[in-house]
This record gives sequence, C-alpha cells and structure tokens, in this order.
Amino acid sequence: MNGPEIHVEFAPELRLFLPNGRRQDGAAQVTADGFSTLGHVVESLGVPLTEAGPLVVDGHEVPVSHIPTAGQSVSVRPVERPQRVPGAPLRFLLDVHLGTLARRMRLLGVDTAYESTDIGDPALAALSAAEQRVMLSRDRGLLRRRELWAGAYVYSTRPEDQLRDILGRLRPELRPWTRCTACNGLLKEATKEEVADQLEGGTQRSYDVFAQCTACKRAYWKGAHHEQLVAIVERALADYAG
Repeated sequence: MNGPEIHVEFAPELRLFLPNGRRQDGAAQVTADGFSTLGHVVESLGVPLTEAGPLVVDGHEVPVSHIPTAGQSVSVRPVERPQRVPGAPLRFLLDVHLGTLARRMRLLGVDTAYESTDIGDPALAALSAAEQRVMLSRDRGLLRRRELWAGAYVYSTRPEDQLRDILGRLRPELRPWTRCTACNGLLKEATKEEVADQLEGGTQRSYDVFAQCTACKRAYWKGAHHEQLVAIVERALADYAG
C-alpha cells in the first residue's frame, strides 16, 4: 500500500458507530499525520475506545498509544467477552436513560449507582473515576471522555437484552435479593413490626417475611410481581453465575 494514508478496518460488531457511508464495508482511509495515536484515529472515526478490543497493525497487536505510519493496515476488533476489567466485585454507574436496567442489576445484587436526573457528562465521568465504577451508557460522547475509569456501550434499547448483554460481557458477581432496587442499599431481614408503617391492611394480613433497606428503609416482601422477579433472577443465575 502506497501513499500517506493508513487503512483502517472495523469488525462487523463495531460498524454501527461508523458514519452511514462506511458502515457497509467497515473500512476507512485515514491520513497518517505522524503524531496522532491509533486510539485517537479510532475515536475520530466514531468508535469509543470502550468498545474497541485488540488493535492489530500489519498482523501485530499494538497499544492505543501506537502512532500509525503511512501504508500500515489496521484491524479494530471487538472487545473480548467476557471482558477483563480490573477490580472485583465490579461496581457500575448508569446514566439517566437506564433506570430499568439499573433496577434489574440491583435485583441481582450488583452494586449499581444510577442518576435519575441528568447531571451532565463531566459529572458522570468524574463519579465513575472517583468511585471506580464501570460507566454504562448509550451516549457515545460520554464514553469517549478521558476521565472515565471504565465504560461500556449499552447496545439495545430493550431492558431484557441490555441485561443479557452486560452480564455476558462483564460477568459481575451475582448476589440476588441483597440490594434495594430503589437506592442500591443493602437489605436486611426485618420483622413485620419494624416495617408496619409501610404496610397496608391486606399486606399486613397476608405476609410475614420481610426485608428492609439499611439505607432508605424501604420494605420488601413477596408481593404480586414476585414471580416475574424470580424469573429474571433464575434466568440470570442459570446463564451467568459462576
């Protein structure tokens, strides 16, 4: 290959991030300026580095800091699954658009912070870094912020698919029924007397087993939606536990 350009080819899984004209073949010709890193080149073409796996230049894997030179051929592969992220157990931060996913992750006992109001990309990125939380978002601009501790793009708009994708990709430790789905606090067993002020007459008569959030004091019991929640938990445990 001749000329002051590099050839960049993206794996099919990453082509949704590319401009429409490049999505079909997933390839681009980029001017080699001699100082831009490969990481910068990849993001300039629309792909957040959180979604880029191994970067291969002329058959050899290189770091994102590699500075490509004219004539080189670059292959951008998808993130390997399960993805290795430092820190265990993993902690997460979800933006304002992922409330249902946040509640389902908490149901599974995954430490999941969630901002129910839009606090802005800089604040979210700073919180991710300060608390070492994996940022989950469908906002590509947010995922390109340098101060993020770690991040992952949420590919689907359907909560069921979102949960399946995140569990399969990041494999967080699952400890169902241990966190408050409202605030992420830890749950403890509670007596009926301890939560009596939150119970209506029918609930008082019908239920005897309760849990309570140690943070917000919300009470939990096996109510009308319990079977649906059990199905979510059992499916996750069968597919991703261990």
